Amino acid sequence: MNNQMNNQNYYTGFGERELAQQAALPALMRKVYTWMSLALVITAIAAYGTATSGLAYTIAANPLLFWGLIIGELALVFGVSAGINKLSITTATLLFVLYSVINGVTLSFIFFAYTMASIAKVFFITAATFGVMAVYGYTTKTDLSKMGKILFLALIGLIIAVVVNIFVKSTMFDLVISCVGVLIFVGLTAWDTQKIKAMLYQAEPGSETTQKIALMGALSLYLDFINLFIYLLRLLGRRD
Repeated sequence: MNNQMNNQNYYTGFGERELAQQAALPALMRKVYTWMSLALVITAIAAYGTATSGLAYTIAANPLLFWGLIIGELALVFGVSAGINKLSITTATLLFVLYSVINGVTLSFIFFAYTMASIAKVFFITAATFGVMAVYGYTTKTDLSKMGKILFLALIGLIIAVVVNIFVKSTMFDLVISCVGVLIFVGLTAWDTQKIKAMLYQAEPGSETTQKIALMGALSLYLDFINLFIYLLRLLGRRD
């Protein structure tokens, strides 16, 4: 009798926890997209401000400064990803904001390479494409984990191809890289969305761990959006 009552209490508690997770999930996903959107706004402001203030010319004239910014970006991404469990949510958020600013500074050069009209057009195309794939990743019942593994390997290959083309400087190879890059980050958007949803669903609602998962999810989707935008811009952007 006692065992039966204990089992009943266990399943009741489990059901209540599951209901609480289901209720909290939409709010947590909104937080992910809110953080991601704020990071994109910060990046856009930093990029435009750097381009119009003349700071971009200073960076371009100083290769050490430019590569220092690139290395700083990489260090921040890997640092936050590797140390998220040890960082407070406040510190992790501030580092995310700092990364968004530095990324905006390094992206400021697109304003010299492409027209404002084409940058705006590609941004809206990116937003629409990202939105469709995010909705698909959130709503699909298909397990995208196998696709995620393939995309991760493809991403490594893409990075190698980009490095090789720095030396080869092939226009046709660059076109192929851009097309492949678009496909990879379109797929990663859906996969990351599904992965973030699953992680948030399994986490304890209201805990700091859950907040950190949401923040790291925002960083992942932010990177997907930025890279998708860059590769689409290389394909569709009009140069002066």
